Parts: sequence; structure tokens; C-alpha cells
Amino acid sequence: MDIRLKIFELRSYTPIPFLLVMVAFAEPTLISLICGFGVALIGEAIRFWGVSIAGSETRTTGAVGATNLITDGPFGYVRNPLYVGNILMYVGCGIMSNALVPYLALTAFVWFVIQYQLIVSQEEDHLKRAFGDEYATYCKNVPRFIPRVTKYSGEHSFHREPNFSRGLQSETRTLQAFSAVIALIVLRFFVR
Repeated sequence: MDIRLKIFELRSYTPIPFLLVMVAFAEPTLISLICGFGVALIGEAIRFWGVSIAGSETRTTGAVGATNLITDGPFGYVRNPLYVGNILMYVGCGIMSNALVPYLALTAFVWFVIQYQLIVSQEEDHLKRAFGDEYATYCKNVPRFIPRVTKYSGEHSFHREPNFSRGLQSETRTLQAFSAVIALIVLRFFVR
């Protein structure tokens, strides 16, 4: 059994223990709320842009797959914009909560680096098989996690414009969870 596939299948649930600890031990300040919310909002904006381009394929919990190699939108800057967005959202919520500083943040950082390295290696194996030289060229020009400054505009046969209605439909569950976590942290700020 490939552990990478199992982590891929469970990727929506692995943040839950960190979020529970973060909310339980939250000690938010006005500054931490404002700064953290800004970082988290940037992460969600990146995710929303990405799912508005890629659509519901990003929601699969079964086998890794892709019907097209998408290089438009945020995928022209970084190969894994949804994971970059996730990391920024987690970091932002962590800043907002100001919980168990720095231990929770360090533990979460190490976990998510390992998790995303494993998931991405699984996805990249599939993309190499599916798109061959086209994907190899894309990988040479677009970084895995640290965005490039200018947009990659290589020659590809498939292009997709953002569909924000489709993005909102795909992102509804993430937006609900994001809103709930933020509401709990803000509530902790007022109830302390």
C-alpha cells in the first residue's frame, strides 16, 4: 500500500487535530486577529482562484487524477497553488489564535511539509505519466511551492478561464470550515 495515496485521501481531515488544539488553547489579541486574518484571507483567495480554474477535480478523494494539465491562473506561478493557499490559511488561523506559541506552529509546519511533500510526489507521478514532456517542461519553469514572480506562459494545448461560480461551488465546504474556525477564534477573543 502506498502511504502517499492514503494521506492524499485523508488530506481534508488531517488539519482537524491542529485546529481543535488551536481553538482550545487560543489566546488571541486584536493584533493577532487582524494580522492572521489577512494572511488567511490571502490563502483563501489563492485557493478560490485555483479552484475557479481547475474546478471540482481538486475535490477528489479517490485516486489521484487530472484530465488536463492546467497552467492558467495561479498554476502559471506555482504548481500547487491550492496547497500554498492551504498553508497560508493554516498559518493565518494560527496567528489569529496565538495558541501555544511557538510549539503548535512548529509541529503543524513539520506535519504539513511532510504531508504535502508526500501528496505532491504522488500527484506528480500521475502527471508525469499522463502529460509526459509537456509536464516536464512545466516543472522546469514553474516551482512546486514558492511562486515565481512572472507568469509562466508556455505553449500548451489546454487553457481554461476562471469560472468563479464553479469556484464558489467547489470551495463551499472550505469556506464553511474557514468561517467556523475564524468565528471560534474571534469568540475566544471576546469570551476570555
